Amino acid sequence: QDGPITAAMRHLTAFALETARLRGATYADIRVVESKAESLAVRNGRIGSVLESETLGFGVRVICQGAWGFASSSDVTKSEIQRVAALAVEIAKSSARLSAGRRVRLAPQPAYQTTWSTPYLLDPFSVPTSEKLDLLLAIDKTQRRSPKISVAYSEMQFERERTWLATSEGAFIDQTLLKSGVGYSATAVGKGETQIRSYPASHGGQNSTMGYELVKSLPLLENAERIREEAVALLTAKPCPSGKKDLILDGSQLALQIHESCGHPSELDRVLGMEANFAGTSFLTREKRGKLRYGSPRVNLIADTNLPTGLGTRGFDDEGVPAQRWHIVKDGRFVGYLTNREVAHAIGEERSRGCCRADGWQNLPMIRIPNLSLMPGDRDLD
Repeated sequence: QDGPITAAMRHLTAFALETARLRGATYADIRVVESKAESLAVRNGRIGSVLESETLGFGVRVICQGAWGFASSSDVTKSEIQRVAALAVEIAKSSARLSAGRRVRLAPQPAYQTTWSTPYLLDPFSVPTSEKLDLLLAIDKTQRRSPKISVAYSEMQFERERTWLATSEGAFIDQTLLKSGVGYSATAVGKGETQIRSYPASHGGQNSTMGYELVKSLPLLENAERIREEAVALLTAKPCPSGKKDLILDGSQLALQIHESCGHPSELDRVLGMEANFAGTSFLTREKRGKLRYGSPRVNLIADTNLPTGLGTRGFDDEGVPAQRWHIVKDGRFVGYLTNREVAHAIGEERSRGCCRADGWQNLPMIRIPNLSLMPGDRDLD
């Protein structure tokens, strides 16, 4: 039984799809996205920011005359939905004139009518702001107990995003994603040196699809002194020996290495020359699939959009494709790509791998890296 909000969304999305069909679209989908975000930061004993934001908007994507069209708006009303759906069709018709005969073909996909939500224990938006700031200030105070710490910085961020996805193929998915993040860093300065240590990770700390239980589960304050002293110690530490060496990568650096060297190159739209933003194009051209040796036979890289607490975890992507798990590298050999419905056929696959996600209602969905992990072997670290 639909609640009043979902019932209203069914009505509005159906109107958008019908408008697109009457204008000539052979396929259409609409995402209505409602998001809420909160971020808090403390820097050198002062509250740097406490920001809260909410957005609501929609994006309509269509195929007409074999080409894509997309338009979006923050005005979620029937009249605006009609205008934007019609505009998306007109954009597709204009794109078709420039497509040089290339026609979009989507991999088949069952139409799901369901709901999905991130599992969590404690809603971060129900936790008082004062409680969050008290923890950040306590961490900051511990960090600044050394005069060599020039910058102490701690932060939290939370986001809830609810998406109603409807397609002309009959799908209607109501999905809510919840993300939480926390972390801090200490910057030490002395004798012409600057060194930084972070916990539990750099670049925004630890972020997961969890509730506030993420913050409570981490020994944040307990590690603040250690992080401070490590930053200070690095000021006088001897440089690492130079030369050709074997390296052991710890988890945080390994995750970045996998993301950049294995994740982006396996995005099939990059391989096909359809995308080159930020990470450039790809060396994993199609003839290398099943042949390229990526590492030793012990190396197995698995993409998994079902992985508990992973940032890429969700029930469905923004094309309505359900979460799944598959090899990118198996026994050291490159075997798989990240795909969406548009490009799956380019490698002879009948279904999308469900990697198509949009950054908000205002942007087109595109292939994005899911949770990508190096699997453990059968030996321990000793």
